[in-house]
Amino acid sequence: MNIGKAFSSSTRIDILEFLSNKPAIITDVASHFNIPLSSAALHIKTLESAGLISVQPIPGSKGAQKLCGALVSNVNVDVCLDLGLNSKYLFREDMPIGCYFDYNVSPPCGIVSEVSDLGAEDSISGFFSTERYKAQLIWLTYGHLEYRFSNTILKSNSANKIQFTFEICSEALGYNPNWRSDVSIWMNNTEIGILECPGDYGGRRGKLNPYWWNDASTQYGDLRKIWITEKGCFIDEQKVSNHTISSLGLNKNSFISFKIGVKPNAKYVGGMNLFGEKFGDYPQNIVMEVFHEEN
Repeated sequence: MNIGKAFSSSTRIDILEFLSNKPAIITDVASHFNIPLSSAALHIKTLESAGLISVQPIPGSKGAQKLCGALVSNVNVDVCLDLGLNSKYLFREDMPIGCYFDYNVSPPCGIVSEVSDLGAEDSISGFFSTERYKAQLIWLTYGHLEYRFSNTILKSNSANKIQFTFEICSEALGYNPNWRSDVSIWMNNTEIGILECPGDYGGRRGKLNPYWWNDASTQYGDLRKIWITEKGCFIDEQKVSNHTISSLGLNKNSFISFKIGVKPNAKYVGGMNLFGEKFGDYPQNIVMEVFHEEN
């Protein structure tokens, strides 16, 4: 991605800031900045090539138009590409949210792809659809989803840190930023901690959401991080339990079971929304990364 080229023009920086507030079609970008349509299209193409914005075709009165939206809210430049003198990156696996191995969900719940609902709205019918692998947003009131990741790398390398990142928020009627939910995380069927989701976010469109998605619905989540070492389990820098890679047997079976959900007897049963790479604010699925860190 040519980030340097994208930021070499002050106009492109201004366009990126403009699109971060709300998506716009290219003609609106040209009009707002008083530049030729051809110039606006070129700037948009450069920003898209750098992975800073998304461009989606939408129907218009004069044929198809291109709706542009920002994919990032900030860009960090790390001049040190190494993970650190004591850390070695070993492996990454990207798990689409529709590739769950098992599920147990309670309505209101639902599952949608990039282009449409899967199954009846707010019912479990879409969860066993053959199209579920295309899911880009899944929501439930309580229940869980189980994913199984490869652990071959743990058996053949001296890995001592496993990390999971994903975009998530609570699930309320419509949306409610003050709607807490206690989301449990299980590794190999052992609950390792509770991820506190403060709310169900809306009020502005998710940066990746398709044009047909309702403005009054959930729009985006928070990017959350969980990791396990031989020192314990951590959620967003906070230690939540003493379970370790060894005690959980993450390097013993033929797979790693990662389960996420809301228990019906949780203190805050506020549901959850789990986002795929083409919904919400962050262009990623559930990502597992494996490291070796020197003590």
